[in-house]
Amino acid sequence: MARNKKAGTHPSYKKRGMSKASIAKKRAYDKKYASSAKRRKYRSELNKERRRRGIYGKGGGDVSHKKGGGYTRESASKNRARNGQKKGSSPKSKRRGTKK
Repeated sequence: MARNKKAGTHPSYKKRGMSKASIAKKRAYDKKYASSAKRRKYRSELNKERRRRGIYGKGGGDVSHKKGGGYTRESASKNRARNGQKKGSSPKSKRRGTKK
């Protein structure tokens, strides 16, 4: 079976005009960041909570940390959008009809 030609590419690389060297640099940074003890502990806490709730490995929503230290289940799109493209975005600012 042939290797997927799109494997390892992301549409945002082209959109940002990233060179092969800058993509390699980003991947090296991401690899180092994801393998740090702090990030591994963070992921293990969320996985442990998913196992406790019986939703680990079954798809569905994300379990995310709350400001007070607890956990909450929410849709993946809301959880990941909060830390996405726009800086300072929050669930409150995305509600329609609310005053600022």
